[in-house]
Amino acid sequence: MEISVHTNQLSKSYNGRKALDDISIGIKTGELFGFIGPDGAGKSTLFRILATLLLPDQGHATIEGFDTVSDYKKIRRIIGYMPGRFSLYQDLSVEENLNFFASIFKASVKENYYLIRDIYRQLEPFRNRPAGKLSGGMKQKLALSCALIHKPSVLILDEPTTGVDAVSRIEFWDMLSRLKHEGITILVSTPYMDEAVRCDRVALMQEGKVLMTDAPENIARSFPHPLLAVKSEMTEKEHIIEVNNLVKKFGSFVANDNLNFFVKKGEIFGFLGANGAGKTTAIKILCGLWKPTSGKITVAGFDVYHQTEKIKKNIGYMSQRFSLYEDMTIAENFTFYGGIYGLPRKRIRERMAFFLEKLGMNDYKDRIIQSLPLGWKQKLAFSIAIMHEPAIVFLDEPTSGVDPVTRRQFWDMIYEAAHEGITVFMTTHYMKEAEYCERVSIMVDGRIAALDTPEGLKLKFEAATMEEVFLKIAG
Repeated sequence: MEISVHTNQLSKSYNGRKALDDISIGIKTGELFGFIGPDGAGKSTLFRILATLLLPDQGHATIEGFDTVSDYKKIRRIIGYMPGRFSLYQDLSVEENLNFFASIFKASVKENYYLIRDIYRQLEPFRNRPAGKLSGGMKQKLALSCALIHKPSVLILDEPTTGVDAVSRIEFWDMLSRLKHEGITILVSTPYMDEAVRCDRVALMQEGKVLMTDAPENIARSFPHPLLAVKSEMTEKEHIIEVNNLVKKFGSFVANDNLNFFVKKGEIFGFLGANGAGKTTAIKILCGLWKPTSGKITVAGFDVYHQTEKIKKNIGYMSQRFSLYEDMTIAENFTFYGGIYGLPRKRIRERMAFFLEKLGMNDYKDRIIQSLPLGWKQKLAFSIAIMHEPAIVFLDEPTSGVDPVTRRQFWDMIYEAAHEGITVFMTTHYMKEAEYCERVSIMVDGRIAALDTPEGLKLKFEAATMEEVFLKIAG
């Protein structure tokens, strides 16, 4: 089989730090090839060089025989590229985005529609909706459609399922399997080992190097241990969150439809559901950011209608999108948020010293947030969210896009916070994480379709894993 993508001793440095270090790899025509590794391993840098967006410092790379430096114009016509962040035009509609990307390559939607038919059918009911108003899963499906509409020879996907629910992730990978049979060479990076096993081969990267390239099952044997955690025993505790008949409407659209549940003090509570199920809306109400249309809701003993300022003082919140100030240093972020939380300067210094020591970041406190790997940013965001020792911390997909090692470290922090009495209310699209919650609710179309312990849900739905439970309920 011919080699479609080839790199030879490829290297790239940023400010003296090697992002890629002597990468030599060959990817066969029609192969589904995966790249897996921790944050900062060099995956995105490699993909940007292959997509002709970056120049290498040393070595060279070719795609379909064309050099990424001297033949960049030819390469751009034969590849499809989905960057880690959405590549869509947020104010254009679904249909306008697709037609725009087709026109760039002098292609038509009609001639290549067969490539995207299975995935675009799900988008057609929303073809007049602006891309910015789609759910995360729908955005990724549209971005893939736009990258495919000119029938590229090589498709480059940088963590395409980050922030996407379990059902959409499976649909996405089924789509990639079908595209492979069209003869398209597919390069995909992912932080999820359960996705990597669907590739023909996988390259394991770390600190800019390819440690090994092999079949995914062989990589899995050598990969660090998966996320493990010892579950704490449930005890009868007072209710710190009580939700009765919560309804939230936006015009005629019902985002939350008569929600009823409670959360116990010190509990790790999983709030699950597909993209667009209404999770983020409910969280914003519980955080005192939005008012419900109706219902009785208390958080830490305070009413969400009239005591929102008291609620805000007693909670921590880590948003789905990164919540720290990227142009400020680590120390400046601690100081800024400590001031918002009303902590005295001495206490801010004490809490900052505690977390920097705990995270092993003492030598980096003057580093700009923007320069840090994603995993570091997420651990810092969580630390800052609990620096004022809140009663409850809300985590909206906190480990989205982080590698398995960082995810394990993050969960160690979650368990430690819960042990100290902080209630953890979290959303996640990574179903293995749902196994480590004490109780889990699953939302479908604005309603809670199921609520129980993970073991209780698996027993009720005759499933071996929480992913099976989720698929049976939300699939």
